Amino acid sequence: MSIVAGIDFGTLSVRASIFDSTRGMLGSGCAEYPLHRKRDDPDYATQSHLDHMNGLVGAVQMAIASAGIEGTAISAIAVDTTGSSVVPVGSRLQPLDDYYLWCDHRAWREAQLITKTARELGIEAIRWCGGTYSSEWGFSKVLHWLRNHPEKRESFATALEHCDMAAATLCGITQPEEIPRSICAMGHKWMWNESLGGLPPEDFLVQVDPLLAGLRAKMSLGRYAASDSAAGQLSKTWADKMGLRKGIPVPVGALDAHWDAVGAGVRLGDVVNVVGTSTCMIAISKTPTLVPGVCGVVPGSVHPSYTGIEAGLSATGDIFSAIAQRAGTTVGELSHGLESYKPGQTGLMRLTWDNGDRTVLVNPELGGVTFGWNLTHSAQDELFAAIEGTAFHTRIILDRLEEYGTDVSRVINAGGIPRKSPILNQIYADMLNKPILVPKSDSTGLGAAIFAFRAVGAFLSIEAAQEALCPKYEIYEPNPQNHEVYDQLFEYYRLLYFALGDQDSEPVKLGKVLPALRRIAAASRR
Repeated sequence: MSIVAGIDFGTLSVRASIFDSTRGMLGSGCAEYPLHRKRDDPDYATQSHLDHMNGLVGAVQMAIASAGIEGTAISAIAVDTTGSSVVPVGSRLQPLDDYYLWCDHRAWREAQLITKTARELGIEAIRWCGGTYSSEWGFSKVLHWLRNHPEKRESFATALEHCDMAAATLCGITQPEEIPRSICAMGHKWMWNESLGGLPPEDFLVQVDPLLAGLRAKMSLGRYAASDSAAGQLSKTWADKMGLRKGIPVPVGALDAHWDAVGAGVRLGDVVNVVGTSTCMIAISKTPTLVPGVCGVVPGSVHPSYTGIEAGLSATGDIFSAIAQRAGTTVGELSHGLESYKPGQTGLMRLTWDNGDRTVLVNPELGGVTFGWNLTHSAQDELFAAIEGTAFHTRIILDRLEEYGTDVSRVINAGGIPRKSPILNQIYADMLNKPILVPKSDSTGLGAAIFAFRAVGAFLSIEAAQEALCPKYEIYEPNPQNHEVYDQLFEYYRLLYFALGDQDSEPVKLGKVLPALRRIAAASRR
């Protein structure tokens, strides 16, 4: 029997979960921290390293109390975080600024420049991250920071992903040469590729902007490893703060959705939709399959023995919350009665680009669009259309994955929203014409715990740990009649998605869309 702690840093809070290798979850604790936004700059989103670590201490202490154990009984601790959430640091790994959070899109111009230069120079690494570099990722964020903080450039030693900064901090690592770098984060967000020699070449980075001269060497500092490797051991300082034992192993960290997929039981042929403020879609494959428009194809990123594939939506729960806030209510209240809605009955079609497009177009400049308004539509109608919109976009992505050879046999809806929203799961099942599997119990932090268990040898394999610990599923079967309606609507959604979202698309005639929405809505209401 072993007891470990799995830590999951989300966008607004950190969750610590205590697991026993035979009894499962023993207890958990959660602590919130502020997300800094600016009303006059919707692309701005930052967080403080100190807030993160203070939250971690509080969450672990709450989890220990909830579990009813002594903290010294915990034999390992593993951490996953949002990403790409990037912090520039000095020579002792001290933060020079707040994190550029994953949803900070200020670097969209830098991302466009990186994409343009990579395509012009034929940089192979750009093909491994879908052909387009994102403002959500590391190099674009660092370039934006360097351009806008000339007074701090001389102090800049390197930059870290949140998962790597957290692991280094817990282990008491203060030298850039000793940083544990997650190939999960660096592969999906920084174009790191072992088969291509690591990070993109220096001359490419300098061609993007001379300010990036020397950045490759600075970002190469440390040890690149998968999560079956140790980042180090828990330092006395942080052991004392959290009430744990000094010297317990800390595995190399990873991005939250990737480990959430492990905790949800991902296997070959699965796509896991981690549905929260945004949606991150995770799959694994035996061999690398390059897919245009996805967020990276990285061997060893999700499961050390397979290739990880990431895609997703830049906003999901955020959109639902915004609709409710504008209506002066909550998503829970606004959701009452949605189960009686029929596919397409609102006559609305929602393109859920409120925070840009993460996949397939990879364009942060897009904005949310709703077609089909009339004078009687309500906020509840818009919420239903927004749920349908996220399902439409999910189908666009799954179609792209399957087009390029990724097997999609099962779809698992994980994360916080699916367990609270049966209507979302049913819409996804009807839209995709596939059963939707939803874990019956909370699996937050379980993926991190599985890697903590592996660090102490509690299970022989990840699969053995999943078999013992992952929850069973509630299954939502597709309704054939509903799928038939969504098939009709998808024709128009796909038309709008590429016509409006791709600035290089050929002109198309959109005049048929609104009459079709009215016709389908009328038929659904009969």
